[in-house]
Amino acid sequence: MRRGIREQPEVPPQPAPRPIFQERQRITGLPLYFQGYLSVRHSRCQEFRVHWTELRGTMLFFYDDKKAPTYSQKLDISSLTSATDVYPDENGSAQFILMLSNGELELKANDCECGKEWRGFILTVTKLSVSPDNSLLPEQLTRMCEVLEKEKKRRNTLNNCSSTSLNTKSPLSSTLTTMPACFYAVSRQEATEMLEKNPSQGNLILRPGSDSKNYAITIRHELDAPRLKHYKVMSKGTSYVIELERRVTLPSLQEVVNYFVTQTRGNLKPFIMETRAAEDPVL
Repeated sequence: MRRGIREQPEVPPQPAPRPIFQERQRITGLPLYFQGYLSVRHSRCQEFRVHWTELRGTMLFFYDDKKAPTYSQKLDISSLTSATDVYPDENGSAQFILMLSNGELELKANDCECGKEWRGFILTVTKLSVSPDNSLLPEQLTRMCEVLEKEKKRRNTLNNCSSTSLNTKSPLSSTLTTMPACFYAVSRQEATEMLEKNPSQGNLILRPGSDSKNYAITIRHELDAPRLKHYKVMSKGTSYVIELERRVTLPSLQEVVNYFVTQTRGNLKPFIMETRAAEDPVL
């Protein structure tokens, strides 16, 4: 008697290998709450783009590949005002829209269950409450309650450290926050092109170093003619060392950026694309 071939169940997406997860944790400095594939489209764009996506704190980090150690784009969703219900499209995918204070972002998940999970976790961390949803399973609601407690503790820690910082008149260490806004996971050549094509958006980029373990600063200085320079930033324990003629050691990457701005009396400005907040056309 001929045996039939048993159909294998669909395997859910697996998280990134541990070394990559640890690198992402170090770079973002935020706890991971939810992850998976999402198709993303801003209201001004015509096409969706698929990203491996992580929800960390109140930030969405988008990766070009599930195993990429550094994100290609990030989005602060702390200004979320509301989110539409999840609705299926003609292809069986599930869509919903995030209404942010500075624009809208359309998200698409593989199916309705996945879409409702994403929407539920996003609302949990931004509104600091778990919305009752009869379509979610008890275990899904339990995980959202766990994330809610973690996010509350994270914010309390930040608030306490901020109060301590103000009392001691010392800046809040960037290890408790995200990377500087001018950080982009790009190569030296890509950073150069970004600065040359968008001079009005700043002239200083923080990026990964060529060895993927340290960092680099790329600047475009307008003197008698535009000049590009690159500086190594070495990670030494909890400090960062700028490789200048006389080395400068600073406690955080944000302080590294601030050093360049201060030393040039504001002639250097962090490169922040206008689309980074919510109008990023590459999403």
